[in-house]
Amino acid sequence: MLPNHDLFRGMRALLLTSRGDASRELVSQLEFRGIRVDQHHVDGNTQAFAARTRPALILIEHTEPCAFTLQELTAGLRSACPSAHLLLVTSNGSEELAVSALRAGMHDYLSLPLSAAAFALAIARCPAPAELPKRAAAASVPTTVMIGDSPAITRIRQYMNRAAASDCTVLITGETGTGKELAAEYIHQQSARHKKPFVCINCAAIPDPLLESEFFGHTRGAFTGANDLRDGLLASAEGGTVLLDEIGDMSLSAQAKILRVLETKEVSRLGGTERRKIDVRFLAATNQDLEDMSNRGAFRRDLYYRLNVARVELPPLRERREDIPLLIDHYRKRQGGPGATEFSPDCLRRLLEYNWPGNIRELKNMIEGILLDGGTDCLGSEQLPRRVRECIATHSDLSEHERELVVDALCSSHWNKSRAAEKLQWSRMTLYRKMAKYNIPHLPASDPQEDV
Repeated sequence: MLPNHDLFRGMRALLLTSRGDASRELVSQLEFRGIRVDQHHVDGNTQAFAARTRPALILIEHTEPCAFTLQELTAGLRSACPSAHLLLVTSNGSEELAVSALRAGMHDYLSLPLSAAAFALAIARCPAPAELPKRAAAASVPTTVMIGDSPAITRIRQYMNRAAASDCTVLITGETGTGKELAAEYIHQQSARHKKPFVCINCAAIPDPLLESEFFGHTRGAFTGANDLRDGLLASAEGGTVLLDEIGDMSLSAQAKILRVLETKEVSRLGGTERRKIDVRFLAATNQDLEDMSNRGAFRRDLYYRLNVARVELPPLRERREDIPLLIDHYRKRQGGPGATEFSPDCLRRLLEYNWPGNIRELKNMIEGILLDGGTDCLGSEQLPRRVRECIATHSDLSEHERELVVDALCSSHWNKSRAAEKLQWSRMTLYRKMAKYNIPHLPASDPQEDV
């Protein structure tokens, strides 16, 4: 399911070509989404032209033979437009070119003919143009803060600002402890609904027999103990936002009931016949792969499509380690105030080496536990929890052997990049970056049709 086109409307893009006219297909894809397109042939004036037009998105259509190197062109563009999203598009694609593009500093890589879904997702990660988040800018300063300035969390924050300016459904995914509810609150507070209620419903905690009563309310006498007329959780969020947390844990029968509400925006109290409209925006969160679940019949495919309009994928903490010192400082001060106990440089270095399987929630709880002990002005690594110290000691040489891990994963998957990425629990783009980092050659997969 493609992200909402309104999220891109008003964006300004610069399309660079090395020779000939730009692909009409590429221009059409951009204009179809309401993106304003400037075109320019790569020459000595390219950097100045980019600085003058100030695009949010720069697309480079690469053809062979090419009169420029990606490294030189990318360096110039990043200098002229440091906040622009750089996207390489080519009809002569190869994995070697993809890796070269990533090494040069490009953000994304696409092949012609374009996949509409892949293209939409690529531009969805672009910085928001100034015209888009007007409603969010008019809102009060949010109390929910997404801590971090890493490229990963910065891109997500920018995308969430665009999603907040729309009223579309958002699916938030990520491992346990990555901050999915916090992301939902951030979207709500940046939206035009920020003065209305934000209601978080833990779908895993409501058994099926109670679901209708809890979600939709009930009439008097609807069941034993129903002594009064009662509104449900959805009605209590009128005008605001509802987060369906842990939606992957819902039964199929419960999913059918929720799907109907998403489609009609109507509810009926249990025991009643009157249907009434509700004005709420729906967000959903899960740590499960809903697409895989829908393929296995464990999750309704129509509900998955209805939820997956805009998509926020929160990275695990181990993939945004540069944010760890900021998070530590935030929770340290929140626990102990401005004069809270400091962490020694050695302690911080150790925490950067830790893999954080519980993500931000684990970090927060660990800091609170350490500071409760107190007794010192500066914490050393020896004061970290024993399990953390043991884990760090076990995995401290991981980077030294990371190349071997990547090669082993590629060999065991017969050089199928998708399968290798799954074995390593990485995205394909992360795998490409690691292969580029360690100069691992690109051999063809034994079954190229499956290497997608």
